[in-house]
Amino acid sequence: MTAIKYAYAGYQFSENWQVQAGITKVPFGNQAYNSQNYFFSTNYYLGLEDDFDLGVVFKRSIADNWQLDLGFFKNDELGGVDGYVDNRSDRYSYDIVGIRNDGDGIYDEPTEGLGEYNTLAGRFAYYFTTGEVKTEVGVSALQGGIHNGERRAGDYQAWAFHTSSQYRNWHLQFQHSQYDYDIGQADRLAVGAYSFYDSIAADAKSTTLNIAYDMAVDFGPVTDLQFYNNFGLVYDKSDNSENTMMNVLGMSVAAGGLFTYFDFVHAKNQPFVGGSASGNSDETEQRFNINIGYYF
Repeated sequence: MTAIKYAYAGYQFSENWQVQAGITKVPFGNQAYNSQNYFFSTNYYLGLEDDFDLGVVFKRSIADNWQLDLGFFKNDELGGVDGYVDNRSDRYSYDIVGIRNDGDGIYDEPTEGLGEYNTLAGRFAYYFTTGEVKTEVGVSALQGGIHNGERRAGDYQAWAFHTSSQYRNWHLQFQHSQYDYDIGQADRLAVGAYSFYDSIAADAKSTTLNIAYDMAVDFGPVTDLQFYNNFGLVYDKSDNSENTMMNVLGMSVAAGGLFTYFDFVHAKNQPFVGGSASGNSDETEQRFNINIGYYF
């Protein structure tokens, strides 16, 4: 597939004010990511991490301790339900793309197309230092509508409480999130990304906990190592499917323009690890993955 991750223009009004317009990141949750590994967290597959949509975001820093991001997003990065694209699952960010009829499989293309539109999103964070510990505490929320190509078909909302701390070379992240898509009696929705359709519960809760350790080294071209363990759980699902769990134990290696992830994934009902976010499996699956990227 071919997909755009982001494409925006920005303007710095002053030292404390900035605006971004185009396909830009939805301000929600721990930034820049709620994870350290290649697979992100379980939130990514719900559209609540590293999500990019078409809109405008205003960023305001207050002194050195506060950060406020406010955004309005007209629709998702492919133009919403009537964006006239060949495949609505050919995208980087996870978004809802429709609803299925009874009897349709959890991986089937949705029978009725749906798309997010007119979404307001906000993220507020406070930074403080206690001894050698630097901490960020924040809250995020978003609310928007769901369109079926002819009229408003429902609405959706999500909120999160998140913290991120650093003590010397140690990093600790925590986030609790809840989301709810209110579309008639639907308790399950179709989502798309990476040219692949999956399903998620119409509403659920998610909790993630990450720990990481940075190590500067001098092994030829290798300059930095990071060791991490990222855990995520999605539960209290409206479709009564089993919990989604993913734990990623791994290491990243920086060597000049090369950046490599070595990940061992242990998961249940997790996309791309042998399951679906709406799966009902009691079995856990494992995956060892190496990703090598060259940045220039």
